[in-house]
Amino acid sequence: MTVNFPPGFLWGAATAAYQIEGAAREDGRTPSIWDTFSHTPGRTLGGDTGDIATDHYHRRAEDVRLMAGLGLGAYRFSVSWPRVQPGGRGHASQPGLDFYRALVDDLLDHGIRPVLTLYHWDLPQELETAGGWPERGTAHRFADYAHLVAEALGDRVELWTTLNEPWCSAFLGYGTGVHAPGRRDDLAALRAAHHLNLAHGLGAQALRAALPSTAQVSVTLNSAVVRARTDAPEDLDARRRVDALGTRIFTEPMLRGAYPEDLIADTAGITDWSFAHDGDADVIRHPLDSLGINYYTPTVVSAGTDNDRSRTDRLPWPDSGIVAFHQPPGKRTAMDWSVDPTGLHELLTRCAREFPGLPLVVTENGAAYDDKPDGSGAVHDPERIAYLHAHLDAVRRALADGADVRGYFLWSLLDNFEWAYGYSKRFGMVYVDYATQTRTPKSSAHWYAQVARTGQLPPY
Repeated sequence: MTVNFPPGFLWGAATAAYQIEGAAREDGRTPSIWDTFSHTPGRTLGGDTGDIATDHYHRRAEDVRLMAGLGLGAYRFSVSWPRVQPGGRGHASQPGLDFYRALVDDLLDHGIRPVLTLYHWDLPQELETAGGWPERGTAHRFADYAHLVAEALGDRVELWTTLNEPWCSAFLGYGTGVHAPGRRDDLAALRAAHHLNLAHGLGAQALRAALPSTAQVSVTLNSAVVRARTDAPEDLDARRRVDALGTRIFTEPMLRGAYPEDLIADTAGITDWSFAHDGDADVIRHPLDSLGINYYTPTVVSAGTDNDRSRTDRLPWPDSGIVAFHQPPGKRTAMDWSVDPTGLHELLTRCAREFPGLPLVVTENGAAYDDKPDGSGAVHDPERIAYLHAHLDAVRRALADGADVRGYFLWSLLDNFEWAYGYSKRFGMVYVDYATQTRTPKSSAHWYAQVARTGQLPPY
């Protein structure tokens, strides 16, 4: 049976600046932490960098025409902080802003709504050298940057997002070190999490001050869908711990105005949280117009064993040796992530239940597979179509269960630089030949285009 999505439902695709733009040293752009990280030997697979990526900086018009041809109603992109404010301080770079002005104008000319994310992990290296996200001043620099971008693009862009996945910035960047800037310090990770929360609140205030009253402000979180391996009390407590560090460390201060008491207690051996100052909670809890949800796969946990506590490799959870992580069963993507659309339904309905009245948008969802052109040059990816169908059906079920979901953004528009995995993983609905930069829509792109044009999920 064909299923209809609500009228006005937003259908889009998403990207991030460092993953697609390239032009890393053009028009005054200075290095970000990802430039430094990717140029450090051993940090990325094969030594890959985002220096060229998919060359979107020079192929902007072509990529917008591609989106229009696929019938996308919206495009979620991020602004490169060091491109528009080199060094992370001071005046804006007009060439950098002009690139985004031209991008937004192209989108609007093709009837595509721009959805702008201010921060998708590309902190200017100078700010990291000064201490990075563990330092309070970085949050204030972010607010200054937000104001610059809002003044430049506020007459063109209505939908704004402060941060993308602050959990990754804090815990992968400063906890495990597998993401830029590559630091491994539990205290620094927790300090970073708080200052990212503060940056969100200060940035939202800066946006409200500079934008028209009709503009909408959001944040995008990759809240963890955590499942206990058994119903044993110790496994349920492991789930509680990971839920606090993976979800509630951001949702509770942003949407309720305080950190969870159990989080404070669980991390007491690392910090007394004195870096959270009086008044921060009021800033962080800034009214939002929607909440962005990124979802890929659930997490299964149990109580840790002595072997888990003695691990020498780091997990992205402070004091996580008391928790063991397990591979969920079932089909897997090329990232070795389990395919489980029930987790998306669970996450959407949980957010709807805990934060009633707050509209939700699925701002990222997708899968990497080992896509290759066939003899004719076509790229067939039936596994991705099956993945998308199942997850869109989970969105449909969440809508039926009362979740106020306003849109869905497929990750990603293009194959691109997949962070520490370099160019080895392909998430795009459009295949990119990195040697020639030729774009080829995959079968999933044509399938998704039909869904976007009609607002209907066909039988599968």
